[in-house]
Amino acid sequence: MCAWTQFHREPIIIIGAAGRDFHNFNTVFRDDDTVRVVAFTAAQIPGIDGRIYPPQLAGGFYPNGISIVSEEELEDLIRKHGVQRCIFAYSDVTHGHVMQLAERVNAAGASFQLLPPQQTWLHSSRPVISICAMRTGCGKSQTSRYIAAILRHMGLAVVAIRHPMPYDDDLVSQAVQRFARAEDLARYRCTIEEMEEYEPHIAAGGVIYSGVDYAAILAQAEQEAHIIIWDGGNNDTPFIQPDLHIVVMDPLRAGDEQRYYPSGQQMRLDVPTVFVINKCDSARLEQILAIEQSIRRVNPEAKIVRADSPVTVDNSNLIRGKRVLVVEDGPTCTHGGMNTGAGTVAANHFGATKIVDPRPYLKGELATTFVRYPDIGCLLPAMGYSEQQVQDLAATINAMFEAGVIDAVVSGTPIDLGRVIEVNGPLVRVTYNLGERLPGTLEAILRGHFGALVSK
Repeated sequence: MCAWTQFHREPIIIIGAAGRDFHNFNTVFRDDDTVRVVAFTAAQIPGIDGRIYPPQLAGGFYPNGISIVSEEELEDLIRKHGVQRCIFAYSDVTHGHVMQLAERVNAAGASFQLLPPQQTWLHSSRPVISICAMRTGCGKSQTSRYIAAILRHMGLAVVAIRHPMPYDDDLVSQAVQRFARAEDLARYRCTIEEMEEYEPHIAAGGVIYSGVDYAAILAQAEQEAHIIIWDGGNNDTPFIQPDLHIVVMDPLRAGDEQRYYPSGQQMRLDVPTVFVINKCDSARLEQILAIEQSIRRVNPEAKIVRADSPVTVDNSNLIRGKRVLVVEDGPTCTHGGMNTGAGTVAANHFGATKIVDPRPYLKGELATTFVRYPDIGCLLPAMGYSEQQVQDLAATINAMFEAGVIDAVVSGTPIDLGRVIEVNGPLVRVTYNLGERLPGTLEAILRGHFGALVSK
C-alpha cells in the first residue's frame, strides 16, 4: 500500500462493547483500503477498554493493532484524528441512548452510522437457526438448548455458535473457542458471564463455539454440524444469515421491544420468523396480549408460540421459611434492567420469609455496580467479568452470613455458582427450562423447515 493511500484513508471510529464492533470490523472494514479505523470505543462491559485489538486479528492494514478506548473519550478521539464517521455497534440500549451518541458525534464534527445486519451477515453451507431476543434476559439460552434437544431427537448433529464475549486480555487466543467439556471453561479463562452461556450447553451434551473471528468460527463449526444454532447476545441481530429466525419475547417488559435498539430489527427481518413469548407463567394476560399485538403490528405473518419458564431447585427446604439472599444473572440485572429473575421466582414460590437486601454489605466493585445501576433492587447480580469481581461477590455473600442476616443463598444464575466461589452457608441452585404451552409446536415448525435433513 503506497504512502498516498495510507494518508488519504478515511479515519473512522467503531463505537462498541467488545462484540458486534469486532464483527463489523472483521466483515466490513478490515480489508477496506479506503478507511482507517483509528479506535474502538468501549462501553457496557467493565474493564474492556485499555486493550489493543491485536494485529494478528486486525490484518495487514493495522500492523500495530487498534486501540480500544473508553467511550467517554469519544469526542477527543474524533478531534484528535480528524474522524469523519463513527459506526455504532452494540446493543440493548434505548433509542434515546443511540441518538444521544449520534448528537455527541455530530457535535464533534463526524457523521453517525448504523450498519444493517445484512451487510455483516456471514453465509453458511449449513442451515442456520438464529435465536435472538427483544432484551437481555428473555431466555435465549434456554430456548437454544430446547431447540437443540429437538434437533438431536430428530437425529441431527447440532452445533451452537454464541454471540461474542471476548473479555480476556488475550484476544488472539479467543479468535476461535470451542466448548465441549467443563475443562474448556478453564482453558479459555472464562468469566462468570461467559460460563453462564457455555456451561448449560455443555451440561446438555452440546458443543458451542464463540470467540472473535466469526468467519473462522463458522468454518470450523460447519465441519461437525448438520445444522447450526446462532445463540444471540443481548438483543443483537445474528451474525450469520438465518434460514429460520426465532425471537424470544419477554411479556414482563412489554413495550421494551419498541424502545430498545435493535429490537425492532429483530422483529422485521425479511426471513421466516417465529416469536416465542417466554415467562407466560410469571406474566399477566394483558402483558402477554400486549406483546402479541406489538408483534402483529410489525410482522403479521410470523408464528407466535407461548411458553413458560418453570423453575426447579435442588432443596426447597433450604428456602421455605428462611431469610434468603437472591443471586441473579448479572447482565440481566444490569443493562438488562430486570429486578427479578429465576432466583426471585424460586424464593417466592418456595416460601422464603424474606429476600434480604444485600446493599448494606456490598464489597469492592459490586458497590460501584449498584451506583451505575441503581434500579437493581433487592438482589445481588452475579458479576464476574474479572477475578476481583468474583472475589467481591464471594466476600459480599459471606459478609451477610457472618452478620447473621441470611439463612441461605438462592442462586438463579445459569451456572453452578458453588463451583466458582466458596460460601459459608447453604446455597440453593435454581434451574429453569423452556416449557411450551402447546407441546410439540416448535418441533412441528422445525420439521417443516428442516425435515429434509433427517431423511438424508
